[in-house]
Formats: sequence, structure tokens, C-alpha cells
Amino acid sequence: MSQNKMTGVMTPILTPFNDDFTIAFDLYVEHAKWLLDQGIHYISPFGTTGEALSVTVDERIAAVEALIDGGIDPALLMPGTGLCNLADTVTLTSHAVKHGCRAVMTLPPFFYVTASDDGLYAYFSRFVEAVDSDQLKVCMYHIPPLAGIGYSPALARRLSTDYPEVFIAYKDSSGNFENTRAVIEAAPSVAVFPGSEHFLKQGLEIGGMGCISATCNVNPSAIRHVYDVATGAAAGDLEKLNSDMVTFRKTVEKYGPIPAMKGMLAEQREDTRWRNVRPPFLPASPEATRQLLGELQAASLTF
Repeated sequence: MSQNKMTGVMTPILTPFNDDFTIAFDLYVEHAKWLLDQGIHYISPFGTTGEALSVTVDERIAAVEALIDGGIDPALLMPGTGLCNLADTVTLTSHAVKHGCRAVMTLPPFFYVTASDDGLYAYFSRFVEAVDSDQLKVCMYHIPPLAGIGYSPALARRLSTDYPEVFIAYKDSSGNFENTRAVIEAAPSVAVFPGSEHFLKQGLEIGGMGCISATCNVNPSAIRHVYDVATGAAAGDLEKLNSDMVTFRKTVEKYGPIPAMKGMLAEQREDTRWRNVRPPFLPASPEATRQLLGELQAASLTF
């Protein structure tokens, strides 16, 4: 693997809320530290899993500062910054750059689902000019099932060719492994991360750099172990480890990942605030959480 690329397992960290729906910064910092202790390489505040689009620009800035003030090395952070209007995207990105974050994870302007690659290129050219920093590093966040639009392999190639020091990574949450393969082939300088550990092993086999996965919030050490075994950094039965990891993911997915994982953390940490989600999400019930944990236990999967 290229030493010049980002590599590893990254968590798009859940955002905990108090009972009044303000961000619970104490839980946030505690969870970030636990993830790093479990072997996570990077943390990404305010991806889809972090309920980013239910959180204001000011709240997102305050949360990143809370992590840094709480002792998290900003070089381990990759905040989500992509919004539809350029000004807010620049504000969030400039804040992350100023505070020394490793990179930013940026959605395309997702409301504009008919935008062409040329239109998206024009948007991101203006974005680079507006941020105006040689420290700017971008992970292109491709999630068309929710955003309705994304970074095609051709656009990833064009951006990484014209701005090679800026567009350095790509998170593929399309669910289509052939798109992952196409981006790796089209933009070889870019660190490509499948958006699920389901494709972690497959991605590594063809030049991917790891994964950026929601379920890293609740199964971090197992996912890191698969990464280590797959890359030769540790020994183990890769097929069995990978199968167990994927089964864990599929089990959580059945219950609605964000409320389900928050319910799991509420149970594990005995703090009901972890159940809180901002509408339109609804929290997982204690009964649903117990059922989920029972399924994991029946499959001999630990949490």
C-alpha cells in the first residue's frame, strides 16, 4: 500500500444527544476516546451516521472543537462538511482546516440531483478557491442512494488529476462494489474506502485502503482485526473473522442502524441519553435493543 495514502478503519461517529436534543458533548468525547482505544485509525464527525443534516453549522463546529478540547488529536479527525450551498460548505471546511484536521469528507451539493459532472467540477473548483489553503484535503463522499447524486469515477479522476494535493480520498457508500473497483482504476492516486466493512476484505484485495463504516461505532475492534489480518499485520482465520464481521453488520442493519446502535450503547453504558435521536428518526425501544443483542449473542458475536 502507498505510504502517501490514508489507510485504515474509520468511524463516522454517532452524535449523542441530551434529553433536550442538544449535543451531549461528554458522551461524544468519551465515545471518540473509546473508539481510538479499540483500534480505530480515524474518526469522521458528521457523516450520515452522525445525523449530520439534522445538526446546524454552529453545532457541528462546536462538536469538532469539543473533541479537540477533550484531547482528541485533530490529525485523527475527518469532519463531514458537504452542504448544498457553497458558503456553509466552505465555513465548515475552513474550520476543520484551521484546526488541523486530517481531511474533510464532503458530499456533492446533493439537492441538485440533475447536476452534470461539469457542474459538480465547477462547484468544487470554486470550493477549492474559496477555502484557499494548501492544507485542504478532501475525501469525496459518494452516497447516491441517499444523496441522489455522487462522484462518478470520471469526476473523481478529473478532480484528483487537477487538484492532486486536495482530492485525496473517496468514500464509496453506493453499495455497488463495481463502482469501488471503477474508482480505484480511474483515480489511482486516491485512497478509496468502501462505505461498509462488508466490502473491506474485497476492497483491500484490489487496492482499497480500508473502510469507513457506521458499524465501527459498535464493533470497532473486530473490524480493525479483520483489517490487520487482511493486510498481514496480524495472524488469524481471515475467512471466519470476515464472516463474523459481516454477520454482525447485517444483524444491526435489520434494526435500523442509527437508532439500533444508539440503543446498544445505551444498554452497554447504562446511559439512556444514548437512545436519543433527532426527528425524523425515532429511538429504538429497549425491547428492540434486547432482541438485537439476543440475535448477536445467538450467533456467538460479542458486543
